[in-house]
Amino acid sequence: MGLDYKKAGVDIDAGAEAVELIKADVESTFGPEVMTGLGSFGALFKLDWKQYQNPVLVSGTDGVGTKLKLAFELDCHETIGIDLVAMSVNDILAQGARPLFFLDYLATAKLEPVKMAKVVKGIAAGCREAGAALVGGETAEMAGFYQPGEYDLAGFAVGVVEADQIITGTEIKAGDLLIGLKSSGLHSNGFTLARAALFAKAGYSYQDQLPELENNLGKELLRPTRIYVKTVLKLLDKFKIKGLAHITGGGLKENVPRVLPPGLQAVINQQSWQPAPIFSLIQQAGEINFTEMYRTFNMGIGMVIIIKAADCQAVLNELSAVGEEAAIIGEIKTDASGGCVIK
Repeated sequence: MGLDYKKAGVDIDAGAEAVELIKADVESTFGPEVMTGLGSFGALFKLDWKQYQNPVLVSGTDGVGTKLKLAFELDCHETIGIDLVAMSVNDILAQGARPLFFLDYLATAKLEPVKMAKVVKGIAAGCREAGAALVGGETAEMAGFYQPGEYDLAGFAVGVVEADQIITGTEIKAGDLLIGLKSSGLHSNGFTLARAALFAKAGYSYQDQLPELENNLGKELLRPTRIYVKTVLKLLDKFKIKGLAHITGGGLKENVPRVLPPGLQAVINQQSWQPAPIFSLIQQAGEINFTEMYRTFNMGIGMVIIIKAADCQAVLNELSAVGEEAAIIGEIKTDASGGCVIK
């Protein structure tokens, strides 16, 4: 009997089934700006330019990394899509951009419509949280390319900001303060090291219920990345934010300096907040030194806001009013060596 595409490894009918399963979740993110539904070759998004004086589009793209391994091994796919959205929208937010729309790419060896629908449900939830429309995506069935049961994810976000409101960091000065917004855990960075420490070295299992954790270890690690869009946009309406740093790969030590002008240094007091227990568990399990922890993980701070000292208390009050856990974690000092020092 001759070959067809399904026998070769690509099931077109499964693709059509998957589209039907995700349709309601995708359309739940649409606003009046979205002009096309699922199935178009391209997504049309009509921006109301009259709302802006001099708009600039800001884009960002990212993936989820080896956190996906946990989703595969735990067969839990409902929240990994939130991570995908968060990584991109938090990045463009760091320049003051309001997310407009998001696209995703999912590649797998064999398309499983129900599993894909769970992933997209999470993506849609992340988009709703960020105020972005999930305007399109791509599902690639690549037989023989990925391991059975596994998939890869990538995403792309586009936002908008007024040209004179772009957060560049150029106005940051010595004496400005750093406010840290609490993370939900590891977010989507450092999982290769975390897995090596917890499972390969220390011999823990996903089902282990440790007294310092709220959930079993697997659920604790799968906590989705926080999306800071609503919180930060509210602040931008009321305060002059000089700098924003999304704390992703590279941790505080690598990400905060990305927004600093030459000749300035961020000095962070590690005693000013309490990282979640998962971080100390990883550190102890892997016998990881202090510097490596702070250049790999967010250590409990997912976003850093840099403001003038005079605005600090008002910003903290505003954050408290919206239920945000925040703390002053450091200040900006003059130092030709630059970078970020954690004491």
